[in-house]
Amino acid sequence: MNYASMTPSQWLKGGAGILSGLTAPVLVVAVLALMVLPMPPWMLDIFFSLNIALAVVVMMVAAYMRRPLDFSVFPTVLLLTTLLRLSLNVASTRVVLMDGHTGPGAAGAVIEAFGHFLIGGNFAVGLIVFLILVVINFIVVTKGSERIAEVSARFTLDAMPGKQMAIDADLNAGLIDEKEAKRRRVEVSDEAGFFGSMDGAAKFVRGDAIAGILILIINIVGGLAVGMIQHGLGANEAANSYILLAVGDALVAQIPGLLISVAAAMVVSRVGKDQDMGRQIGEQIFSSPRVLGITAGVMTLLGVIPGMPHWVFLSFGAVLAALAWWLAYLAAKPKPVVEDAPPEGAANDGEASWDDMQPVDLLGLELGYRLIALVDKNRQGDLLSRIKGVRKKFAQEVGFLPPAVHVRDNLELKPTGYRITLRGVVVGEGEVFPSMHLAINPGGINTPLIGTPTTDPAFGLPANWIDDRQKESAQIAGFTVVDSETVLATHLSHLMQLHAAKLLSRTETQELVEHVAKLAPKLIEEVVPKMVSIATFQKVLQLLLDESVNIRDMRTIIETLAEHAAAGVTDAGELAKRVRVSLSSAIVQQIYGPVKELEVIAIDPGLERLLVQALGGANGNALDPGVADMLTQSAAQVANSQEENGVPACLLVPDAIRSAMARLLRRAAPRLQVLAHSEIPDTHLIRIGPILGGAAS
Repeated sequence: MNYASMTPSQWLKGGAGILSGLTAPVLVVAVLALMVLPMPPWMLDIFFSLNIALAVVVMMVAAYMRRPLDFSVFPTVLLLTTLLRLSLNVASTRVVLMDGHTGPGAAGAVIEAFGHFLIGGNFAVGLIVFLILVVINFIVVTKGSERIAEVSARFTLDAMPGKQMAIDADLNAGLIDEKEAKRRRVEVSDEAGFFGSMDGAAKFVRGDAIAGILILIINIVGGLAVGMIQHGLGANEAANSYILLAVGDALVAQIPGLLISVAAAMVVSRVGKDQDMGRQIGEQIFSSPRVLGITAGVMTLLGVIPGMPHWVFLSFGAVLAALAWWLAYLAAKPKPVVEDAPPEGAANDGEASWDDMQPVDLLGLELGYRLIALVDKNRQGDLLSRIKGVRKKFAQEVGFLPPAVHVRDNLELKPTGYRITLRGVVVGEGEVFPSMHLAINPGGINTPLIGTPTTDPAFGLPANWIDDRQKESAQIAGFTVVDSETVLATHLSHLMQLHAAKLLSRTETQELVEHVAKLAPKLIEEVVPKMVSIATFQKVLQLLLDESVNIRDMRTIIETLAEHAAAGVTDAGELAKRVRVSLSSAIVQQIYGPVKELEVIAIDPGLERLLVQALGGANGNALDPGVADMLTQSAAQVANSQEENGVPACLLVPDAIRSAMARLLRRAAPRLQVLAHSEIPDTHLIRIGPILGGAAS
């Protein structure tokens, strides 16, 4: 570096950097020097003054910080200031014992001032004041801050996995970039380290208070012994000299110690990070005119009681009443109307910007203009509360909280039409009439109704739109009569169940992991994402949801993943197969209910051998198109026949072809469930019903 070419400002910056780097080493050397080398009284005055100044600076920094990490060096500062006070105690003790017989100024002007000015030269008063300060410091301030630091450290460490996963979720969702994610991870790590350090640093303050008491006792006993034995002083003279010096020394050290203890309590008890402590106290305590007015009334009432110091209480009452009136006046004063500034891009002559891009709704509901009343609470619209109920029911039945439904109007639709979208793609649409009811024929009812024939949008059952006059007669005839909000909410619920796998995005998966982490933190911490990545975990859950398997039993799912991932299984499809076997009892109960004998659809043995050969291989796509067409048609017919007979449509197949058969038959027979032999619990019996590719047995 060319020092000759440096400007004066660069010299100052360089000098400041060198001095700041030498602060800690110089302070440590000074502490060692105070402990080992004899110090003249004038130098003790300098260090005692420095100690008090440092304590005041530390407390002010703690008062004006916005969050604990703004003062992350505080544990180290706490250690250094404690060592400085103890080293000053050692140095002053040496001077007091060596020169205390010469008078009260033997240990410097600071100790003499504390001995005479603060306690009036009465060592008994000094002892009492010192003991009170120690009680305040040790029992009140230090004890409380130590407990807060301990609890904060525990909670911060317990919350670290959840915070890390939240950062990963924001990163995966594109809400933050890699640089911001790295900064947040460092902040989480620093926060945990800070509160962990504060938990240990609180012991410095506690030990300092105990050391202050012991040092005072040692100084008193040692001073009396030195004065009476070595210097031949009388008991009263020795007490006036040495005890007064010892008490002054103790007070000089204890007052900065109390300031540091208060600063430590302020740091660990800090909540919020938008304002410093002074602003928070002012806004949260002195911002309510009602509170101040009531307090003013109480103070005034106390002031008029006979025997009370009237002018003191009445003065406080008047001040508080004036402050309450002023705050109420400011709150009632109309605020100036500030016109909205034109957007920054308003003057860009219509140039396109990134703000023109609208994000695609994960789950959307578009309404025609006549259906807007369904979401207007002022017009008795109940659709929004129905949607909330649909999401709650979905979460309870399926096992995860679906994304919020974004409701908007769409003038391109029919006035009474609606459309349900998933990731911007239409997955369902229909038409409802707000002033009418839908009478759904559950089957077998031939009673004619006066209304508009239609079909139920959710399940395709025949129905009629009827008015209020037809409602009672339709219910008596056996029709299921529902209002328009119920029709729309039922259609939405059905489509959410049908597309549950697509609704489980990375965001929902991350939120699900965080929720499970609250219930079983150790379980989720060991498995996701250490053994199974978030992407694989999401894919496994989506494969289960694709076949209408709910994921409520998350404990069993994660335990199964842990067991097989530890054995080296990493493929999501294979993991999903193992999870299905573990959930077999729940899957069977979901299909059949609480019965022990299961009537299943079987496959003709010859056709089954053909399917195993074609679908059970590595590629799983060697099935003849003609056989596939015949199989899908036959499965659809048998499934419809089973449902008409009131029996669940469930096909039992060998394990090797279960996944392939489920994919093959899903489009032709969406309600047909496909189970593998290993998915039948040992507690259940099976009874063969219809047979695909052969006659019924």
